Amino acid sequence: MDYNQVMQEMRNRALKCADEIKKHDTVHIVSHIDADGLTSAGIICKALQRRDINYSTRFLKQLDENAIEDIAGENYDLVIFTDLGSGMLEHIVSAGINAVVSDHHQPKGDTQIIQTHLNPHLFGVNGSSELSGSGTTYILASVLGNNHDLADLAIVGATGDFQHSKKGYLTGINRLILREGAENGVLHYKKDLTLFGKQTRPVFKLLQFSSDPFLPGLTGDEDACIEFLHNLGIRFRGDERWRRWVDCTQDEKQRIVSALMQHCVHSGVPSYKIERLVSEVYVLLKEQEGTEMRDSSEFSTLLNATARYDHADIGLAVCIGDRGEAYEKASKLLSEHRQNLVNGLMFVKENGVAKLNNLQYFDSGSNIKETIVGIIAGMSTTVVGDRSYPIIGFADTDDGVKVSARGTQDLLRQGLNLSEAISRTCDEVGGAGGGHDIASGATIPHEVKDEFIKKLDEIIGTQIGRSKKNS
Repeated sequence: MDYNQVMQEMRNRALKCADEIKKHDTVHIVSHIDADGLTSAGIICKALQRRDINYSTRFLKQLDENAIEDIAGENYDLVIFTDLGSGMLEHIVSAGINAVVSDHHQPKGDTQIIQTHLNPHLFGVNGSSELSGSGTTYILASVLGNNHDLADLAIVGATGDFQHSKKGYLTGINRLILREGAENGVLHYKKDLTLFGKQTRPVFKLLQFSSDPFLPGLTGDEDACIEFLHNLGIRFRGDERWRRWVDCTQDEKQRIVSALMQHCVHSGVPSYKIERLVSEVYVLLKEQEGTEMRDSSEFSTLLNATARYDHADIGLAVCIGDRGEAYEKASKLLSEHRQNLVNGLMFVKENGVAKLNNLQYFDSGSNIKETIVGIIAGMSTTVVGDRSYPIIGFADTDDGVKVSARGTQDLLRQGLNLSEAISRTCDEVGGAGGGHDIASGATIPHEVKDEFIKKLDEIIGTQIGRSKKNS
């Protein structure tokens, strides 16, 4: 595929969206509550600010008919949907909402019913791995004005959406945006250790909290990690503070990576997991070194820690540039988020997962917050479960049961499409959902939970063409 040509075609479609936006003095922005949704909102808000267009915002866990009715009832002249909307196009139109939709999720229904609809799937590009919601909105912003400096936010959104996980680096239209950011001096990309926290955590903490890959004998054991570094002759304490990865010399980094790989080989870690120790990482050059915002992965986690705890306004303020009060609040929320992830993983580890023929699942009830159950599901296969099965997490909410499904690239190659499977199951037993082939979600009534998981198991079985015995 000629991605440069597709990028131009998307910009041509984006011009229609931009023309509609320019007609209005005030617009309303509706976005998703994850890192991709926050960066999408941040990009369009910055672009609107630069054109002196006023805006208001709201963030949603899911765009459903009730939310659309609420939005329609407020009679906005124009609503811009970012990182959501493509699955509800016909509902948006029937509600009488004048809309621009900038999304990357699998569209449903008549995709041309809204002419101001920008989505990579309309151009044959995979929205799960080749263009994020923030990347789509960046394309829109790029035709609204000189906004190429916002490429860094698009890359934060893409990594927050794990768009780089398929090959270990960003591909497709994402890569074109990455290059634009590099050319404009806001981004740098390189091969480096992929463990989380290189900007902010002491080196031994990188090893202690590594979950992907899991480091046998090191993950979860602080003393073992300190001894591991000591045996390599790595000075892990500076004059006033613990040394971080960014404080190490290139020689020290190479020694640590080499020793980690040897440790994993001797511990029987599969080669494909060892390869994930080093891959492409993305550095935001406008941000201060040693802060979460300097690394795209850490930045995205910081944003998740705001919106998923009902503080999307704080995450949006950080995206727009607040490095004072909003950043301090976000940092506190991040500490709480990390602890909640640890607690959630411990719950799954202690209670285990149940297996059906073609999937595995856990039901957290009210023990895991609905907004992070998907993250827990994605992380839990490194602690418990079987990566040859997709994993489904349930969490109770006031409106029903939140369902979060996560797959792997290996399962996608076998035919898995969780977006399609979740949507079909909801159509048959009740609920609303969708998403991506590798990660999807839904909200369903409490009373259909058992029926839902059995039907989902059947549909996934037809997709991947296997029938396993219960174990």
